[in-house]
This record gives sequence, structure tokens and C-alpha cells, in this order.
Amino acid sequence: MKGKDLTEQFVSGEEVYAGGFLHVHRDIVRLPDGSQTTREYVRHPGAVGIVALPGDGQVLLVRQHRYPHRRDFIEIPAGKLEPDEPALDTGKRELLEETGYAAEQWTRLGVIHNAIAYSDEAIELWLAQDLTLRTQALDHGEFLEVLTVPIAEALAMTRDGRITDVKSIVGLYWAELVLR
Repeated sequence: MKGKDLTEQFVSGEEVYAGGFLHVHRDIVRLPDGSQTTREYVRHPGAVGIVALPGDGQVLLVRQHRYPHRRDFIEIPAGKLEPDEPALDTGKRELLEETGYAAEQWTRLGVIHNAIAYSDEAIELWLAQDLTLRTQALDHGEFLEVLTVPIAEALAMTRDGRITDVKSIVGLYWAELVLR
């Protein structure tokens, strides 16, 4: 769909904060009408989320504490991309680390941009099937519980508010479409 040019042109900018994996930027941009404004945003390396199906209509979920919200969340397994790491390799690594499972069959579901107004983060979503249990290897400082839930129950959890994480909601529904 092509319409009028809405591009904002970079004028100048600075990195306001550089953390372990998040970087905050503040740029001055020229708007389509020629005026200027400030844009603040977070640079993120990207991530992969995995809808992992161990069989019998079940899906693997993880429960972990998310500090910014000061509470536990139920999510699909996921993790950030390492520099120059293909998304599929990230998915395989994160599934094994977080759940202890390896998958033989991988299907790319798509990509989401979960916070387009203030972050460049993109999350690639994958469906993992034909799972084999191996050994879980959580990262240092990572604590989570692996849950095995009927996929119908996981979808119900998205509707009743037990799952509110956007990557999990989108991933579960996209997986449901692929599986039909």
C-alpha cells in the first residue's frame, strides 16, 4: 500500500545509555512537513520465541519472574539473539537451555515488532515439533519453571488473562493456524 511519504529523516542523535544488551538513543528527526522533533527509543538485538509441541496436544510454557512488572509471567520459551547468530540457531539453543528439549522439525511462523513506538526489537516466532528430552541448561541467574499444558488450555489462558505476554499470544495463535 503506497501513500504519501511519511518518512522521518535523521538529523542528529546520541546514545543516552548503553547497558548489557539494551541501548537507549535520542535522535532529532525532520518530519515530513519539515519541522523537527525528538525521538527516544531502545535498541534491542532481537529475540526468538518458540511454540514447542512435545506431542499429545500439549505445548511447553515457562513461568518466570519479570522484574519490570514485579511478578511472574507464563510465556513460550524465548531468548535474545547473539551477535551474528541466525534466528533458527537461537531458537534451538534457547529451547534446549530453557526446557531441556531439542526439536527435529522447525517451522517459521513469522516476526513481530512488539513495541514499535519505542523499541526496534523484533521477535521471530518458530514452531518446534518432534521433541526429544535432553538436559536443561539455564543461563547463570536464570530461574524458571517448565509447564506442559494442553494447547487448548494455553489458548484459553490468553483469553482469560493468565497469559498476557504478546509473543506468547501471537505465537500460540499462529501455531494454531499452522496446525489446522
